[in-house]
Formats: sequence, C-alpha cells, structure tokens
Amino acid sequence: MLGILSAGIAPGFALLSYFYLKDEYESEPISFVLRTFLYGALLVFPIMFIQHVLETEHLVKTDFIDAFLTSSLLEEFFKWFILFYIVYQHVEFDEPFDGIVYGSAVSLGFATVENVFYLIANGIEHAMTRALLPVSSHALFGVIMGYYIGKAKFTDGSKAKWVILSLLLPVLLHGIYDFILISQKNWLTIILPFMFFLWWFGLRKVKKAKVLSAKHFKKQYPLHKTLHL
Repeated sequence: MLGILSAGIAPGFALLSYFYLKDEYESEPISFVLRTFLYGALLVFPIMFIQHVLETEHLVKTDFIDAFLTSSLLEEFFKWFILFYIVYQHVEFDEPFDGIVYGSAVSLGFATVENVFYLIANGIEHAMTRALLPVSSHALFGVIMGYYIGKAKFTDGSKAKWVILSLLLPVLLHGIYDFILISQKNWLTIILPFMFFLWWFGLRKVKKAKVLSAKHFKKQYPLHKTLHL
C-alpha cells in the first residue's frame, strides 16, 4: 500500500513543484498553494458521486457525452469554481503568473487523489502510464485555466473574454483528450501527438505568463530594472 500511495502522489507533487519553481518573482506562500491543492483533492468526492449517479441512471448515452459532459465539463467546472471564486479574490494572487501556480495546484490535487484511487483499484503497474497521461494532462489543463484567470485579473478593462476562455479551453481540451481514450481503438497513436501539443501549448502559456508578470512588476516598481524577490 505504501508503494501505491507513493507512486500515486509523487507525479502530482513533482509537477506542482516544477510549476511553482517557474515563478521568478514573488513566490507564493507554500501554505496557500497546498491549501489550493487540498481543495482540488476534495473535489474528487462530489465529482465521483455525480459521475456514479449519471452512470447508474444510464444518462450517458454516447462517448461524446461521456467525454465532454460527464468528465470534461464536470471536472473542469468544479476546478474553475475553486480557482475563480476562492483563489481569484485572495490577497496572495498578486501577479499574472500566480494563476499558473494555483491553476496547476487545484488540478493536481484532483489528479493526485484520482490517481491514488485508480492505482489501488488496478495495480501499481499502471503508475508510469498514469503519470505521463492523466496526471500530466490535468496539470496542463490547470496551467491553461490559470493563465487565463491571471490574465483576467490583471487586464484593464473588460475581463469577461479571459474568464470565459479560462473555462472553455480546458473543457474543450479535456473533452478531446477523453474522447480519444474512450472512442478510438488506436488511441495510443493519437494521444501521444495530442500530449505533445498539450505540453507545447501549456508551456507557451507559462512563458507568456512570465512576460505578463515581468510587465506587472515593472509597472508596480518602476524604479527597478529587474526585480527578483
């Protein structure tokens, strides 16, 4: 059991550490990052309950509905809700890159608990595949969500477009990911290029968020040419 717990938890914390350390300016308090991670972890239970009800009531009729509604919309909406209604207003969310940190934290909290449950049910031999696919994909959905949440908070003028994109894009990408796994017999040959695209897209958002944070700090501290707190 200890081996399964370690294998289930390690990928989530490794990825969270990676995105946390990408913050080149004012690092976020570890206590609040871990609290956000815990919020994501707790989301597993209501989501699993709703998914169980949908399955037992035979309300999921097609692979498309299963991928885009039962999994994608349900999971990403709950994560977005935490990010937008709890983290967004918090005083520690004080630069654009923070969206990346907290978005990945809430997503990886969810992915880590889900991963542990899966490995308990199916065996530790799935640990590597789970780390490379579901855990990584959840992290990247969170990064993309967090990027647009950060852009919304620190953009002057109308924020509605960025808030909508912060939910819409993760739902779309998550739905495509699940639809490939559920409906395609040769899913491996399709999911690998999709994961390469997802990593490219996610890391591009990380790079853009760094640029936005740099501009934000130059505006906040105009007398400093560089600021590394």
